[in-house]
Amino acid sequence: MAKKAAPKTIRVTLVKSPIGYTQDQKATVRALGLRRMNQTVEHTDTPALRGMLFKVSHLLRVEE
Repeated sequence: MAKKAAPKTIRVTLVKSPIGYTQDQKATVRALGLRRMNQTVEHTDTPALRGMLFKVSHLLRVEE
């Protein structure tokens, strides 16, 4: 029987404040679970997550 591979995770860190950016970008940062500077969260790699990361990539550091 084939073993199921563990889902790939991505570490996301907020490195720049969303203050001064549009409301939808601020909402995207919050939806990622980031509340304060230099906070890191881990998420499962999905197409929806990739779209969110692309939208606010200028505020984040992403590690695979």
